[in-house]
Amino acid sequence: MNIKTTLQITIFAFLIISCASKKNMDSDKLYNTSWELEYISGPRIAFNGLYPDKKPKISFDKTTNKVEGNNSCNGYSADYTLNGKEMSFGEPGPTTMMFCGEGEKVFLNTMKKINKYSFDEEGKLNLMIDDVTMMRFRKVQ
Repeated sequence: MNIKTTLQITIFAFLIISCASKKNMDSDKLYNTSWELEYISGPRIAFNGLYPDKKPKISFDKTTNKVEGNNSCNGYSADYTLNGKEMSFGEPGPTTMMFCGEGEKVFLNTMKKINKYSFDEEGKLNLMIDDVTMMRFRKVQ
């Protein structure tokens, strides 16, 4: 093998490794923190009207593939799956039963529709349907 071919193979290998490392680093940003909702698409009610007292939060557990948090006043947990930038949530498990207005229903129904995620340049977590951001979270921990 000549030097040119060896150099090309080496460069190609570095590119493959660096792209794979980027994917792992992106998903690693999900963990060891709590995320607080700051935007949700869809409802006609203003965001602060949906969540007047407490904003929903979500935390991802890498070992159990579960998310847990609150949907403004009731706690919840659900399974999730990741495949590259694709993400989906299972049916939320039992929650506490306080009535919290429409925000809780909007939050849980939107979560069920999510199929992708991304991070923006500010490090905020975007949960999306295809390429449309439906929910945006900021890091709180």
